[in-house]
Amino acid sequence: MSETASAQPLWTSAEAEAATGGHSTAPWQATGVSIDSRSVQPGDLFIAIRGDRYDAHDFLENAFAAGARAAMVDRIPQDHGDGHPLLIVDDTYVGLRRLARAARRRTKAQVIGITGSVGKTSTKETLAVALAPSGAVTASQGNLNNLWGVPLSLARMPGNTDYGVFEVAMNQPGEITPLARLVRPDIAIVTTVDAVHLEFFDSVEEIAHAKAEIFDGMDSSGIAILNADNPYFELLSTEASARGITNIISFGESDRADVRLTGFRTNGTSEITCDIMGSEMTFSLALPGRHSAQNAMAVMAAVKATGSDLAAAARALATMETPAGRGRRVVIKLKDGGTATVIDDAYNASPASMRAAFRVLFEREPGVGGRRIAVLGDMLELGQGSALAHESLTSDLLAAEVDLVLTTGANMMHLHDTLPRRKRGGHTHRADDLVPLLHDVLRSGDIVLVKGSHSQQLSKVVDALCAPLGIHQTAANDG
Repeated sequence: MSETASAQPLWTSAEAEAATGGHSTAPWQATGVSIDSRSVQPGDLFIAIRGDRYDAHDFLENAFAAGARAAMVDRIPQDHGDGHPLLIVDDTYVGLRRLARAARRRTKAQVIGITGSVGKTSTKETLAVALAPSGAVTASQGNLNNLWGVPLSLARMPGNTDYGVFEVAMNQPGEITPLARLVRPDIAIVTTVDAVHLEFFDSVEEIAHAKAEIFDGMDSSGIAILNADNPYFELLSTEASARGITNIISFGESDRADVRLTGFRTNGTSEITCDIMGSEMTFSLALPGRHSAQNAMAVMAAVKATGSDLAAAARALATMETPAGRGRRVVIKLKDGGTATVIDDAYNASPASMRAAFRVLFEREPGVGGRRIAVLGDMLELGQGSALAHESLTSDLLAAEVDLVLTTGANMMHLHDTLPRRKRGGHTHRADDLVPLLHDVLRSGDIVLVKGSHSQQLSKVVDALCAPLGIHQTAANDG
């Protein structure tokens, strides 16, 4: 979901100077903000951040060549010419955060912060679509949810925004609190708590406490939207109450949920029946799987909490596009004239999201002569239990009636070795090497799930399936 464009400049030099305490070498106006010279758009303010492996000051001229209107710097590179305005500050990362705070102060938008072990990005995208019929929405792009991404997303929010939807993530304790204090959400959603990032935590309960840090950015008038089906619902409720937040809305399938999923079926699209605080509603959701339907309950809870149009939100959800890497379904045409279906869930993976993806695969019926195939890459940050976590997926794959499993990565070798021999489609050390294996086994009617942690680059497999093998491809409705 892209940020809503504003008819007015996003930032002027005077506004940015007041926000950051810096000074400009010449007046300027910007229509966007970027911290990556490779993705600068014409009219952007380019902020030269120093990262662990690079210093963006070294790419200043690249940013201006791409159309940047001005650049925020804390040093002037020797090769910089005099033709482009600079906003000079003491520290560009501090400057970015100050710009984010100023953007948050100047808007009257209702701001929703979203965190959780899984489902953050898809819930954020879904909520942005649901709110769009009711007003101007600014939502963080992609997964800009960390110490760089959150302030960048805020800095991109126009003053006339009606709804701000921001994703907040962490992989260690204490990371959410400073981000939550930047976002200052009026409403906070915790999608779920699960065994993700266990490399950095001693228990799932510790993860729950870390997710509760999102409440640190809220005042007592805030609303917490929590998963009634999750074992840590009471813990999160207690954490919210301890911070003075007493307005808690629960969602899920539990009888105690305020926004409750009462019916779900899939037939090309996901057909949902729910009870929203006493009012029954039926709508279609263009996202695959029961887990998406459950997260849609959090979305409808937020729509209700903002006082927005529920019926318009439901209509919008029926037509939303599934993002690449997040369960998008693509029908590809094979060289022999047949077709196969690719479920592109390659963006990220955890034990919980793997199992949810297997259920989606199970819900899809292969074509005549086709099979269910899973192409899986390593799940990361699982700590000492990583081998067992990968091995334990075997029972879920068998329950989902998956016919063939291809794996890549050191951790997925544990799963490969545990699978029945008839289910083993091959194991490789690199994602690229899975492609020729798929060339050999793919046939008409197959449904292929592709999923793994982002660093495993399973998107390359999706690209290979949807390009060389698929001379013609069409996006299909997810369901």
